[in-house]
Amino acid sequence: MKTAELIKAAEGKTLEFKQDLSSPRNLLKTVVAFANTAGGRVIIGVQDKTRKVMGIEHPLEEEERICSLIADSISPRLVPNVELTTIDGKTLLVIEVFLSNSRPHYLRSEGPETGVYVRLGSTNRQADRELIAELRRSVEGVSFDEMPMPELSPADLDMEAAQEIFGAIRKLDEQTLLTLKLLARHQHQLVPTKGAVLLFGTERTRHFPDAWVQCGRFFGTEKLDIFDHIDIDVPLPRAVDEVMLFLKKHAYRSADLSEVRRKDVWSIPLGILREMIINALVHSDYSQRGAPIRVVFLDDRIEVESMGILLPGLTIEEMKQGASRIRNPVIARVFKELGLIEQWGTGVRRIFAEAKELNLP
Repeated sequence: MKTAELIKAAEGKTLEFKQDLSSPRNLLKTVVAFANTAGGRVIIGVQDKTRKVMGIEHPLEEEERICSLIADSISPRLVPNVELTTIDGKTLLVIEVFLSNSRPHYLRSEGPETGVYVRLGSTNRQADRELIAELRRSVEGVSFDEMPMPELSPADLDMEAAQEIFGAIRKLDEQTLLTLKLLARHQHQLVPTKGAVLLFGTERTRHFPDAWVQCGRFFGTEKLDIFDHIDIDVPLPRAVDEVMLFLKKHAYRSADLSEVRRKDVWSIPLGILREMIINALVHSDYSQRGAPIRVVFLDDRIEVESMGILLPGLTIEEMKQGASRIRNPVIARVFKELGLIEQWGTGVRRIFAEAKELNLP
């Protein structure tokens, strides 16, 4: 996209405007966040609120200053594209940052433990220890739920419940468990993976305290006055139906006589909600601590919240187009085997397609 078109766009995950270089630390945080998250552009010489093109007075000097700041202030070394462009007779500086394979980058003045930033919407967020570990894993191609848990044994999995869930789909013998990466070989022993414990662990929440779902129905449009709630602590594949039962409990049906087939119409979009719940269960960052998956039912909306940010390199726009990046491949594979996931990357598109069909805002 050309710079003139970018100026008309809103700030977001991959775009930021700055009027000048009066606060270089904020600029450096943005450059680090872009490199760690999905890349992006910083355009200097534009008012961020009004989008008025101000230009910069000494472009060559400022270009050199920016390059020196980035080289001296960020580790590992980062070399973005820094270019000059002219709009309406005024010169702007454009810093183009690419998603880095050397992530996590950090501000040297703050160090590798506190100086790592990621992009969340149009803001920069300081990464905690768990998020820094995820950034490293994403570069190494290692998924959290594929990691072995050598302190446990296969006896720590509820295989009776697992086989009951799989039914006739698959017999969960040792080879199948290895194929599904529910078991892994570690120092000549078979041990469960983190994904296996998240899915079928007998003491799942002892090892992963946030691996459950909290549902609440509130009066009104604010999360203030709750009148019904439930905590769902079951194997993750079963949680889908348990959450849907709670939502249906607080929905009503009516016969839509305008339809030729006179099918029942729920007051909430069940197809969309099911996709959202599956998405949350499959893609939640279970390495993070702080809150379970939450389903909040209000008078005017339903919110589904889960831990973690989008995987590095992925944007909301790409998700809408069907791009698929899997945070938890073990959990995703099991959900796919059970028919809870139909095709990779189609869930978000189906959500928007159904919303359009139902004339939802």
